[in-house]
Amino acid sequence: MKIRVERDGLADAVAWVARSLPTRPPVPVLGGILLDASGSDGLTISGFDYEVSATVGVAATIADGGRTLVSGRLLADITKSLPAQPVEILVEGSRVSIACGSAKFSLPTMPVEDYPQLPAMPPHAGQLAGEVFGLAVSQVAVAAGKDDTLPMLTGVRVEISGDKLTLVATDRFRLAMREFPWQPDESLSSAGEIAVLVPARTLADAAKALGTSGKTVEIALSPSDGLIGLSGGGRRTTSRLLDTEFPRYRQLLPSEQTAAAIIDVPPLVEAIKRVSLVAERGTQVRLEFADGGLRLSAGGDDEGSAEEELSVEYTGEPVTIAFNPGFLQEGLGALHADRAELSFTTPSRPALIKPVGEDGNVVPGYLHLLMPVRLPG
Repeated sequence: MKIRVERDGLADAVAWVARSLPTRPPVPVLGGILLDASGSDGLTISGFDYEVSATVGVAATIADGGRTLVSGRLLADITKSLPAQPVEILVEGSRVSIACGSAKFSLPTMPVEDYPQLPAMPPHAGQLAGEVFGLAVSQVAVAAGKDDTLPMLTGVRVEISGDKLTLVATDRFRLAMREFPWQPDESLSSAGEIAVLVPARTLADAAKALGTSGKTVEIALSPSDGLIGLSGGGRRTTSRLLDTEFPRYRQLLPSEQTAAAIIDVPPLVEAIKRVSLVAERGTQVRLEFADGGLRLSAGGDDEGSAEEELSVEYTGEPVTIAFNPGFLQEGLGALHADRAELSFTTPSRPALIKPVGEDGNVVPGYLHLLMPVRLPG
């Protein structure tokens, strides 16, 4: 195998594939990246660990075709450090040499015959704009759990109902939901409602790579095989679905609110950062709402205290409610809006955070539910 490829395209492709590789592969070959120049479409770079696969094509000049398998992490470190010059890759026997300018590397190859066959993409389910997909996933994945002992909370629930796509994630302390239109495949018209659970980390990584402006993201799905596929811009990834039951989340959504505040997001986020400096291990920030004003406070006599006041548009009886400051900041940041509506019923019931548009109205389609922290006494 002997090929010549541009450095930037190679480095970007290898970095994206390497992100899907396991940190501690159960067998060494699953930590490798497959370089395939045996076809006529240039160089194909792939990774697969039986759970997640990632594949991307890169334009290359092929003098001699072939396939080779090398350490993914090492290849990623090498390619990102190469100078901005064409890269020549040559495989001889059990070694692969990488030359770029005056830099030269020689790496051992892994047994490519032991590498598992890459999964085929499942049937096409539909498509949507890349920027819509990227934003939606980022808004929802922030609320997914990270505790692997509760696998049902580490995923994003994807619900398909005709031309409406719904993404939901929760870690028990917060919940994020985003609904938006998409273009389903005609084969789904008679399939009814479909719901699957996708690992949140895999979905978020795919969204960062595929969810760029001007691109279309293709969604492929096979619930019976437990597989989802995402592709766009020459990249494609597949992931095993989580085989577990997602919590019945709709019953958590408040049907009514007795108080609401319209808040400017940037000054509120900065105020939360300041007052939470004295909160022990970020335990809570208290929000005291009254007509036309919001008073934030944290801490106490033992560890120091802080407070700050902001002007808000508030309707309802005066109330004090407390939140984990980190969760509150992430919820506000996920809105991607300069103004937000914070609504609630009592200090012990879930609060809803929704984006507010320039016209002063709530923007439909996204909500972030946040559980309050119990107030002392």
